[in-house]
Amino acid sequence: MKLVKSLLATAIVAGSLGGVAVAQDKVTIGVSVPAADHGWTGGVNYFAQQSIDRLKTTYPNVEFVFASAPDAPKQIADIEDMVSTRNIDALVILPGDPDAMTSAIKQVKDAGKFVTVVDRQLSITGVENLYVAGDNPGLGANAATYFKEALPEGGNIVILRGLPIPIDQQRFDGFMSGIEGGNFTVLDDEFANWNRDDGFKVMQDFLTRFPDIKGVWTQDDDISLGAIEAIKQAGRESEMFVVGGAGMQQILQAVANGDALTPVDVSYSPAMIATAIELTTSHLVGGVQVAGRYILDSTLITKDNAADFLDADSPF
Repeated sequence: MKLVKSLLATAIVAGSLGGVAVAQDKVTIGVSVPAADHGWTGGVNYFAQQSIDRLKTTYPNVEFVFASAPDAPKQIADIEDMVSTRNIDALVILPGDPDAMTSAIKQVKDAGKFVTVVDRQLSITGVENLYVAGDNPGLGANAATYFKEALPEGGNIVILRGLPIPIDQQRFDGFMSGIEGGNFTVLDDEFANWNRDDGFKVMQDFLTRFPDIKGVWTQDDDISLGAIEAIKQAGRESEMFVVGGAGMQQILQAVANGDALTPVDVSYSPAMIATAIELTTSHLVGGVQVAGRYILDSTLITKDNAADFLDADSPF
């Protein structure tokens, strides 16, 4: 998958990941993610395990403790065990519920561990040493760019949002700023909880209330699948298009095939977890200084470049 190679190449620029590790002492890195075997979070689990397997070969002196948790209490218990029992030197974590987990993650940092937070921002700033995420404002802005190109005269559009958390607001603000001056009317925007079933329900409601819709922005591919199903059931697929985000394989295949209902997508790859693990490892074993914010670009995926993002083995 060319996308993953690109992300890892970026990590290598930050600090060489090849060759023999500088530090020969045993190093233990904990990796904690929400449990899932499908969807975007399923992709996170997949790319995390890929990265760990690869790094184990490169760095035999590095031990990885990987845990996936179904909820915040279990994820908190996992990281507490990593510190008290496994004596980790660093933690890479994508918090399922960042508000509920901020205090526990701060305790890891206060214990002298290097902390890398992925994707979801904590409720207290400055807790983590390193923050790795996709470009959320860019995700919205790239979608808006396509709307302006596809609908040069403007028109009525609807928005299906994710959850009322910061990254959703960043995406929403990026999109709204991007469509300014484009003569668009946002008929309504509703939260669909980054969920296919809720996407279906919200889109059904929009279709019932609004006889004229030119474009649908979902900001998430799971939501897109539900919205697409509702549109097809209503027999209105020739009236509008849907733009999501993240790079789900099913959506990307439709884009690659030239599907008019799903003409483009916007990247927000779960492979960012691999970048986070690679950077954290390079810091511990190679002495590479990594800190602050590490934001991965968001890319508009079209029929012309969709093949670069396809991965037959990915669960997402």
